[in-house]
Amino acid sequence: MNFCYECGERLIFKPNGIDGNIPYCSKCGVFRFPIFSTAVSMIVKNPTRDKILLIKQYGKPSYVLVAGYINRGESAQEAVVREVREETGLNVVDLQPSTSKFFEPTNTLMLSFFCTADSETLNRTNEEIDSAEWFPVDKAVSNIKPNSIAQHFLLYHLKAQTEADIGSRQKLLL
Repeated sequence: MNFCYECGERLIFKPNGIDGNIPYCSKCGVFRFPIFSTAVSMIVKNPTRDKILLIKQYGKPSYVLVAGYINRGESAQEAVVREVREETGLNVVDLQPSTSKFFEPTNTLMLSFFCTADSETLNRTNEEIDSAEWFPVDKAVSNIKPNSIAQHFLLYHLKAQTEADIGSRQKLLL
């Protein structure tokens, strides 16, 4: 952000305590903290949690996760439920936060969630989806777009899930 969104004045960087140098509008006399979009990205599992839903969209050949922007006034959790329903026709019956990552190309903070759908029936996808397919977990890993934020979220979730499973088994052994 180079200019004040209120008055159009060119912003300068000014120290702001522990926050460091922050864009500052000398005309308004206000710090202008960075503005960015926020979106959700979902690892959608089937009811038995042995398959992951991947989609293709916008004419691109690669599979990615279901994702979408958070609407004004909407919580991240509400956006997860809405986006999954809008794009796939599925209802979310369980959701848990996973991790987050800033996506520079679109100036978007991506919030990742793990959720479970109420069924595997994919007969109500909308125009944003070219195709949607359920993959066994190992096949989802090999089919998701390489070096993408979707791949990052999927691998992060699977690693965290594996570590949690190991921790649970170790507790049982004690």
